[in-house]
Amino acid sequence: MEPIYLDHAATTPVHPEVTKAMLPVLQEVFGNPSSVHHFGRKARQIIDEARRIIAGSIHANEKEIVFTSGGTEADNLAVVGTAMANRDRGMHVITTQIEHHATLHAAEYLEKQGFEITYLPVGSEGKVSVEELESALRDDTVLVSIMAVNNETGMVQPIKEMGKVLKGHPAYFHTDAVQAYGLMDINVDDWNVDLLTASSHKINGPKAGGFLYMREGVQVSALQYGGQQERKRRPGTENVSGIKGFQRAVELAVENRSERQQKYADFKQTFLQKLRQENVQFVVNGIETETVPAIVNISFPGTNVEALLTNFDLSGVAASSGSACTAGSIEPSHVLSAMFGKGDDRTINSIRFSFGLANTKDNVEEAAGRVASIVNRLAE
Repeated sequence: MEPIYLDHAATTPVHPEVTKAMLPVLQEVFGNPSSVHHFGRKARQIIDEARRIIAGSIHANEKEIVFTSGGTEADNLAVVGTAMANRDRGMHVITTQIEHHATLHAAEYLEKQGFEITYLPVGSEGKVSVEELESALRDDTVLVSIMAVNNETGMVQPIKEMGKVLKGHPAYFHTDAVQAYGLMDINVDDWNVDLLTASSHKINGPKAGGFLYMREGVQVSALQYGGQQERKRRPGTENVSGIKGFQRAVELAVENRSERQQKYADFKQTFLQKLRQENVQFVVNGIETETVPAIVNISFPGTNVEALLTNFDLSGVAASSGSACTAGSIEPSHVLSAMFGKGDDRTINSIRFSFGLANTKDNVEEAAGRVASIVNRLAE
């Protein structure tokens, strides 16, 4: 039985073109980018080109891109680094109950440092209210951190509208765009964000790569100590081959964005239609029309996550109960708990399916058939 991967929101297969771009760097470019000799300059040129292309993908200036080891480090630097650098202006931070743990755990750390954190709630649709944000803003608010697309439900958050609210406020605005980057057309000026996080392995690039966009003039304290790389914002010798791979993944994502959006939307509809044809009882969590095409989160009444995932895996279907960082845990999803309440069955019977490079319409339909058979058996 051919295994089928429906967990692209956790990580994605590396695109063959990305591997092809990285290989010559791994084989030939070993110089330290901080060295002034020929070998170092050759490595530096690769990083400079990648920084320029990646900055262009979000309509930013290349000096505003800080390369990191991934989305988690970028979120930590944005949340903790910005709050600590601006604590003399205020000790209040706003985020949401549905953020990725990279942001939530950073916020918890700030609470231990004396910061007051406001966690904005969401309704059953999984969407953060612009009005709630406006009401929560205070004179001593120094940072607002709200994700662009939720990693569990795929719900698109009203970042642009929130940016308008924050335009006249001195607080910095950060968005975790890990699940949005590559699928949405992002313009940091249109969104009015000061900081933005993205990750390489979510867009068919190599793991251990990401970036933090930092608008020029934003005060952020480095979280690590060492050299003066990344304009003293993130020390450590750069991962040259990984950055080259990230660049190629970005180029492919930008070139093929419209095609991918349509293809993944088709995959989602194919999947849901097959479930309906097989008379599966299910509910889509969130507003289906306001999610990114690559993600769908489905509640299967009368089942539980542990049994579902075990049986899916045995049938060769890879899916997830929520964020990749909690995969394998049977604890209720914090996102779905925020949406429906902690005692709701949907917090323990919902599965995230996410589509991408490893999929075809045929294997998506095949996977849906296997899922339908398992759900109908377990729900009896």
